[in-house]
Amino acid sequence: MNVSILGLGYVGSVSAACFASMGHSVIGVDVSAAKVEMLNSGRSPILEARMGEIVAEQSHDGRLKATTDTLAAVLESDLSFVCVGTPSLRSGKLDLGHVEKVMGEIGAALKQKKTHHTVVLRSTVLPGTTDSIVTPILERASGKRAAADFAICYNPEFMREGSAVADFFNPPYTVFGAKHPDELVLLRELYEKVPSRVFEVEIAVAEMVKYVSNLFHAVKVGFANEIGTLCQRFGIDTGAVTEIFTSDNKLNISPAYLKPGFAFGGSCLPKDLRAIVHRAKELDLTLPLLESVMPSNFEHITRAVEAVLHTGKRRISMLGLSFKAGTDDLRESPQVQLIKRLLGEGCQVTIWDEDVSLGRLAGSNRQYIEEVIPHIGSLLSTDFETVVRSGEVVVIGTKLRSSERLSRCLSSDQVVVDLVNLESSGRPQGSAFYQGICW
Repeated sequence: MNVSILGLGYVGSVSAACFASMGHSVIGVDVSAAKVEMLNSGRSPILEARMGEIVAEQSHDGRLKATTDTLAAVLESDLSFVCVGTPSLRSGKLDLGHVEKVMGEIGAALKQKKTHHTVVLRSTVLPGTTDSIVTPILERASGKRAAADFAICYNPEFMREGSAVADFFNPPYTVFGAKHPDELVLLRELYEKVPSRVFEVEIAVAEMVKYVSNLFHAVKVGFANEIGTLCQRFGIDTGAVTEIFTSDNKLNISPAYLKPGFAFGGSCLPKDLRAIVHRAKELDLTLPLLESVMPSNFEHITRAVEAVLHTGKRRISMLGLSFKAGTDDLRESPQVQLIKRLLGEGCQVTIWDEDVSLGRLAGSNRQYIEEVIPHIGSLLSTDFETVVRSGEVVVIGTKLRSSERLSRCLSSDQVVVDLVNLESSGRPQGSAFYQGICW
């Protein structure tokens, strides 16, 4: 099948590479000439496990290419996935500017196209968006009618950064949203080899399922961190409580996100929480639990700040900058917020993150570090040992491949503050004092 992918961020890049590896001919589209050039030269525009090898192989075999030309991509394909970003405005309201722009471009291309085409929205949008905003834009720009002249579907993704490729090939379930079952013919064929239960539902249901999943993940993170804090305050073994609680798999309990750690961040959970809370206010609804999750998350960052400042030391070594190990995504990273607040308190901070390199950052990550946190970028170092030894306090903000490497660099007068809840056997040795944020 000929597939076009509009938007080469995390979702779009992974979708493009994985569909190509399944034997389809894929053309990616992005406004960033740098991302297009990277993909065309066989390099992944994002840092993600297995993406480098898949992109290189599929590009070499001619199944994966990219362009900045939406018109050409739509005319060359049977099916178009829209994977552009839907960031938050200051109010928390979802910014649909990228979606609206791309849908207008697709509609203009459909106006010239003689054959039937399927448009699939994959970006996270609030329920009702496809019917009330996306479809009218496509019909207006194309002069054609949805369902009769082209198909419009919604296909949410359930990929986690750091394991996105594995999640693509083995998702918890696959959801197709459409007004009519006949519009799903190409999607069924495309996903035929993906081993998961398939749900064919109304578009609004498909849109909502994505939010329900992310909201529940956010609630679980906040819940686990608050329970860990309570256990610590009561003098109770947080690990023992967590082990018992997460062993219950009979009542929809999963251990994912339920191990106390640091605050959540990234491009999904904070944005989706704000969007739902904002929409609820517009509908005069009060959702106390969901409204409290972001403040709870912020409070957890404050606990980390206080844990560091309580040591009375001011030279800080920060291990980890991205919101999650295995990715270079800095958007809404709690580690970034922690560092900014420590700098505001007069601390001297040096940072190491093996996945974050100023030289290879592209797209929104590069824009973020250049425009929002340029001062933090200047504190980055690739020298792990120098960073660790420079601090009086070593803050572990990312999973470490080897705790032995850290232990070898530590001296007896350094304090270690663990934000990620390393396994007991993997906690560093050699420092004078080790403390977890809520265990």
